[in-house]
Amino acid sequence: MPLLVRTWNVFHGNADPPERRAYLEEMVRLAAADRPDLLCLQEVPVWALSRLEEWSGMEAFGAIAARPRLVSARLGKAVTGLHHGLLRSAFTGQANAILVARSLPTPAQWWWSLLSSAGEGERRVCQAVRVDGLGIVANFHATTRFADAQFRRAVNLVELYAQPDAPIVLCGDGNVTPAAGGVYDELRRRKFSQPAAGIDQIIVRGLPSTPPQAWPEGRRHIEGRLLSDHAPVELHIG
Repeated sequence: MPLLVRTWNVFHGNADPPERRAYLEEMVRLAAADRPDLLCLQEVPVWALSRLEEWSGMEAFGAIAARPRLVSARLGKAVTGLHHGLLRSAFTGQANAILVARSLPTPAQWWWSLLSSAGEGERRVCQAVRVDGLGIVANFHATTRFADAQFRRAVNLVELYAQPDAPIVLCGDGNVTPAAGGVYDELRRRKFSQPAAGIDQIIVRGLPSTPPQAWPEGRRHIEGRLLSDHAPVELHIG
């Protein structure tokens, strides 16, 4: 049976445009409501990593990119609660997360590696889990100014941990479109699937997959608000 894979930059839980209140729990519940098999998230506040399993009903693997600037993630959450739209990740830190359906075999291994280099601004990471019977599922977030180089590093890291010709599912906010990034030529040479048109990507190697599709805006409205400044992107594999 085909597996549903989805990726979403949740924008620290903010609506678009940002406002005082955040909607992170609603976002995660919405993204998991139709029971995807794999769900990759970017721009997750660090405090929320411990809540993802409760909200989604999936097994969650987090990787902290930027640690909270205050004493604890809980204190950062309290301060940010004064106005999420203004403060965003200033105090809460930032993380990526891979969520895996409990119906899939328990991931045998997971890891993360630094994606950004000195002088490249925000700290970025690439994380991955090895799912039994499927292969490597990876998640990353690149910085716009250095996106092409960081995207290449993410691909290289994932291939380093994968067995030769083993299946790979690479998700994330690449912050560069196929029209602007040379990394996409490299992906074609390495036999990855066709990318989405925008910056949010799911690319697959070694497995049949459908073309990636972004959600229409109407699918991510709650209480009349547009959730996140990114649309979820999804495809089916297998």
